[in-house]
Amino acid sequence: MAGSGGCRRGREQLELERLGEAARAGSCPPSPPLSACSRQAWSRDNPGFEPEEEGAAAAAAAGPVLEMDVEWGSPAAGTSSSLGSGAAGPGGGGRRQRRVPAGRGGTEVPGRHQVPPDGAAPHRAAWAKRLARRLRGLWGTRLMEESNTSRERYLKSVLRELVTYMVFLVVLCVLTYGTVSSSMYYYTRVLSQLFLETPVSKMEKTDFKTLSTMDDFWKFTEGPLLDGLYWEMWYNNKTMAENKSFIYYENLLLGVPRIRQLKVRNGSCSIPEDLKDEIKDCYDVYSVADEDTAPFGLRNGTAWTYTNEKDLNGSSHWGLIATYSGAGYYQDLSRNREMTAVQIASLKKNLWLDRGTRAAFIDFSVYNANINLFCIVRLLVEFPATGGLVTSWQFQPVRLIHYISTFDFFLAACEMAFCLFVLYYMVEEILEIRIHRLHYFRSLWNCLDILIIVLSVAAIGISIYRTSTVDTLLKKLLEDQNSFPNFEPLAYWQMQFNNIAAVTVFFVWIKLFKFVNFNRTMSQLSTTMSRCVKDVVGFAIMFFVIFLAYAQLAYLVFGTQIDDFSTFQDCIFTQFRIILGDFNFTEVEEANRILGPIYFTTFVFFMFFILLNMFLAIINDTYSEVKSDMAQQKAEMELSDLIRKGYNKAMIKLKLKKTAVDDISESLRQGGGKLNFDELRQDLKGKGHTDAEIEAIFTKYDQDGDQELTEHEHQQMRDDLEKEREDLDLDRSSLPRPLSSRSFPRSLDDSEEDEDEDSGHSSRRRGSSSSGVSYEEFQVLMRRVDRMEHSIGSIVSKIDAVIVKLEAMERAKIKRRDVLGRLLDGVTEDERLGRDNEIHREQMERLVREELERWESDDTASQMSHRLGTPLGLNGQPRSRNSRPSSSQSDGIDGGGGGGGNNIHV
Repeated sequence: MAGSGGCRRGREQLELERLGEAARAGSCPPSPPLSACSRQAWSRDNPGFEPEEEGAAAAAAAGPVLEMDVEWGSPAAGTSSSLGSGAAGPGGGGRRQRRVPAGRGGTEVPGRHQVPPDGAAPHRAAWAKRLARRLRGLWGTRLMEESNTSRERYLKSVLRELVTYMVFLVVLCVLTYGTVSSSMYYYTRVLSQLFLETPVSKMEKTDFKTLSTMDDFWKFTEGPLLDGLYWEMWYNNKTMAENKSFIYYENLLLGVPRIRQLKVRNGSCSIPEDLKDEIKDCYDVYSVADEDTAPFGLRNGTAWTYTNEKDLNGSSHWGLIATYSGAGYYQDLSRNREMTAVQIASLKKNLWLDRGTRAAFIDFSVYNANINLFCIVRLLVEFPATGGLVTSWQFQPVRLIHYISTFDFFLAACEMAFCLFVLYYMVEEILEIRIHRLHYFRSLWNCLDILIIVLSVAAIGISIYRTSTVDTLLKKLLEDQNSFPNFEPLAYWQMQFNNIAAVTVFFVWIKLFKFVNFNRTMSQLSTTMSRCVKDVVGFAIMFFVIFLAYAQLAYLVFGTQIDDFSTFQDCIFTQFRIILGDFNFTEVEEANRILGPIYFTTFVFFMFFILLNMFLAIINDTYSEVKSDMAQQKAEMELSDLIRKGYNKAMIKLKLKKTAVDDISESLRQGGGKLNFDELRQDLKGKGHTDAEIEAIFTKYDQDGDQELTEHEHQQMRDDLEKEREDLDLDRSSLPRPLSSRSFPRSLDDSEEDEDEDSGHSSRRRGSSSSGVSYEEFQVLMRRVDRMEHSIGSIVSKIDAVIVKLEAMERAKIKRRDVLGRLLDGVTEDERLGRDNEIHREQMERLVREELERWESDDTASQMSHRLGTPLGLNGQPRSRNSRPSSSQSDGIDGGGGGGGNNIHV
């Protein structure tokens, strides 16, 4: 009530002020202004509404804002009125919009509405409004469009969003694929061949992959490890640079290697009472709680004393058997081969590895300046509690030094563009969430957008951390080259970065289906999946119940003897491989000669022949339903149609493509001024026009019905089209443009149009739009009318053909009736006059022969007319399109139709 009272009082004050100023100017008072109360109520009901002027925020602080539309009746009044911000337009009619802030009691805030006389403030405000509208237009997407927006405008928003997204996709692909090359693969392959596939000695074939005992481990460290780390001699036995090792003569060994082990303490497991006399020591499987931290052996140096994870700046590592911490007992090796060999021999002699050892790590890093790549290497040897050992390895190539070559600077520009795109999409999603609230998260595509943004921000953060950390590590390394460069955290984050980048690229490509779904054919996939989701969920429950039952059976029966079934997870993956046809039946049979074949046979039968085919049947049936439903749906404008339409317009404007009228003109020029239907159809079909368009044009303008288009008829066609084009332009200029019920975002076209037009005119246009028809609706109706005209034209042509055939049948009946009458009259006359029968017979033969010849000529003409598609009139002449049978002829047709006994084929 207070708000409405404030509006009423403010309106009365403005009315009195306007009346007084009009009286002083000597002119009639203008028409009463529109009330702003309804606008305020409308803006409160519509949360998405925002004022179009930036001054609204400042005015709102003082109270309700009254927005008045003032109209002047004469130039003098417009000039003298203090309500206008400038002079009225030519002709004396003008409208200016004014915002009047009111206080709580309805009093006007003094000085708030005054405008400097030089007009600088309105120009700045207009410029600011234009800039704000253009900036808001950048984030216009389909989710920000109204529900009643036309299909074409909606598709334009989708197309703009698609183009922006494609640029983002290209930038992301350049970034991800630009940082990966085939050199990384060859880099890791040569290093892995050197350290993993080199035999421990010339007499043995054992390599790192096939190590089985601790003795094999020491053979590896004393043989292939030293030979691979230290390349101090050329192949001609010439010494290389002192205190530097270049693996394969190309890869610099950074700092010194490190060897580290983790142990578990004695007594970490329980020994049965019956065997305590026989077994004195017991070492459990590895766990952080059971780690041995006590000094052992020589009890001096880092190799014999425990160092925690924080001091080592290490991190946990996921091995094949367990997950190991970053602490332990470590030994940094030397920069030359001789000292390293002495250190390894000392460790071996003093029994550095014992029964408590559960893992041994060998870490080192190399750098190849030719390809600007680091390679962080970790060789892991795990000693399980069962005895023996298990080996694993990790070669991680990373590009830690950036911005060296020209391509690196190009990637830097792409990184900046990627950050801008992420910021752009963050703003876009925030605006969409602000508009739709919680309804925004009901769409799977919107959740995917949020996920892509989160992953992108995480990748940017990891990249910044990696770039800043590598400088510190390289600085430390250059200060002390005899220390171990701990690049392992960088390798970890690099691996996470690669994983995040891969997942991001995957989801970004998947999001393309969001735009592909606007195509009628492509949308069948998403519609099929959404419609059959309930059936698929029910099937999945039944499938996995049987699948997991078989997995547990296989794990319990074959888990102790077959590697593919050694864990429950391996059983699941192995069964999926069996479904795809990848299996080893011999191993299953050898593991259990009774249950093995039964398991395999029943699993294949139920999973492959029954359940898999049920799944395909569900998808197939749903797809058939979706396809039939889409065939019955009303055809709408698609994204491809919008692109094709824009392409055709551009080609016509560039004069690279001609319209149908231009094609007909060219065909007329080539045909010497005349063109028949067959030539026109063949020519226009070769230029991409349809049969319906060709037939409609030809039928409309072929007035004489001779199946030829003359120069006069072609000129009439061009005149009619020009007249229709002028009428359409006139209708478009006179039609009101509807005001959108939203204030954000506005398209650039609307913004420019609003800036060019007067505010009063735009207000009048808003008022008239409620009773009129929008331009988009008018265009839709025009297209429907055009389609109806084309359809009616084809129907009329078919009706004409039916009428022509009926006329031909009626003519034949009349002729037969005439001939028979003449023959009867002749016979009657001969009998009455008593003429000779011979003469009568000759006359009869002559009449019959003449009639047969006449029928043959009529049949020939009818066949030619049917072949050329030209209907014949009653006199055998080509029949005009607008000709119709008279009422007497129609009665004759109806009357003779029953007695003729002829079949009519249309």
